[in-house]
Amino acid sequence: MPHEFKGTPAMTDLITVTASETNLDAIAAHTGRVVIFVDAGGKLDQAGRRVNRLSKGAVERFVGSDAFSDMKAADTTDLAWPAGMAASAVQIIKLDRRADAATARKAGVQIGKAIGAGDVLVMAGSTKHADQITLGALLRAYQFQDHKTAEPKTFGALNVMLNKPETLDGQLGELRAIAEGVFFTRDLVTEPANILTTTEFADRLAALTALGLEVEVLEEDALEELGMRTLLSVGQGSASPSKVVVMKWNGGGDEAPFALVGKGVVFDTGGISLKPAGGMEDMTMDMGGAGVVAGVMKTLAMREAKANVVGLVGLVENMPSSTATRPGDVVRSMKGDTVEIINTDAEGRLVLADVLWYAQERFKPTGVINLATLTGAIIVGLGHDNAGVFSNDDTLCADFLAAAGLEGEGAWRMPMGPEYDAQIKSAVADMKNVGTRAAGSITAAQFLQRFIHDGMPWIHLDIAGVASVKADTAHAPKGATGWGVMALNRLIADTYEA
Repeated sequence: MPHEFKGTPAMTDLITVTASETNLDAIAAHTGRVVIFVDAGGKLDQAGRRVNRLSKGAVERFVGSDAFSDMKAADTTDLAWPAGMAASAVQIIKLDRRADAATARKAGVQIGKAIGAGDVLVMAGSTKHADQITLGALLRAYQFQDHKTAEPKTFGALNVMLNKPETLDGQLGELRAIAEGVFFTRDLVTEPANILTTTEFADRLAALTALGLEVEVLEEDALEELGMRTLLSVGQGSASPSKVVVMKWNGGGDEAPFALVGKGVVFDTGGISLKPAGGMEDMTMDMGGAGVVAGVMKTLAMREAKANVVGLVGLVENMPSSTATRPGDVVRSMKGDTVEIINTDAEGRLVLADVLWYAQERFKPTGVINLATLTGAIIVGLGHDNAGVFSNDDTLCADFLAAAGLEGEGAWRMPMGPEYDAQIKSAVADMKNVGTRAAGSITAAQFLQRFIHDGMPWIHLDIAGVASVKADTAHAPKGATGWGVMALNRLIADTYEA
């Protein structure tokens, strides 16, 4: 039997943030980091002038240098151990007072990236978009340390001083809800597969009932009775039981919910179509789609979204064994269509097929978005900067792309069309689960579309390239990104909330 972690660990903590009224006299004695903002013209605000005086003109000397001129908006530099101050460093960020929200968030990311164990005093004054500065800092101050035996790294608290702090103070709850959802996703995606088994994953989702979500776990006997044979075929080679978890947030009226569906392959060996050994350890992130759905549902519950949303995730492990599905097997889906399994490493679409059909049959949603680390082909096409977006509905697709753009989460619409269907035509079943190497991400989307009801607005998000990466991203250190939580939360807020 696989080793399972006994007891659900705590989520990675967010830094503590408070909003308070500007107090210039607090600057001199602050022992941690002090952050000031200087506009492109080098003009210092009240806090900047106070820091400059305390540091005996060090700020003005830097602002008058070529180094400052060469900085771009939201770039930063440190003046370490400034004379005349108790601070360990003054962080100077180039930011116009009326900068847009995206630039303000970038500035906040710089604060979160530099934060250490000491508290940080952010002298925001009358800077616009203090909420986005705060969110950027929250998102970037992340480090997964659950399995380190050394003393864990700690982050100091953030005190954002503003001329009118009441506005930010009223926004902190929602900002924390967003960041908590992102952190939940990152933690899930980062966990190793011997710990985040299908059972442990389901247990962590069931714990979300404490936030007001209704959570239901469907076990294998229920899935068999429902006819979810394509999903069950993926997990039948593993000792870990396959499950479907349903999370419901009922914050709206009597309207039908919007549905989010996630692929939750907790580890993907490829099955009988075994993957190469090199890089296989990265397949702990093959449950990234389910991780995003879980993060979104947590955020919606924490901020008490005024919408009805249902999140469904199919949790399986794809392992080779004497009971594993073989290439050439034919499996009947819940819908009733038959699928010839050509490659057992094209398993995610088999999981999604049944969960998508079940979501529509049971909940009659107003629309469906599924997420999956589905194909390597999307990484070839879009790299690690954009998720692939496939849709049958221009309005829903435009709304999502707008939300993703506003949140700085890269997304690019990809083509679909019946001309690709020939690649997944089977001689012995209704369809094959994989086509040729050509247009692999598109034929995967074409496969999924066969399990979408006529007239149902639908988006398939292929997040293979963006769920976990080897370098820092706009809002995260290298590793799991939490991509999609913010975009989907904004889509719900802007489009579906009552």
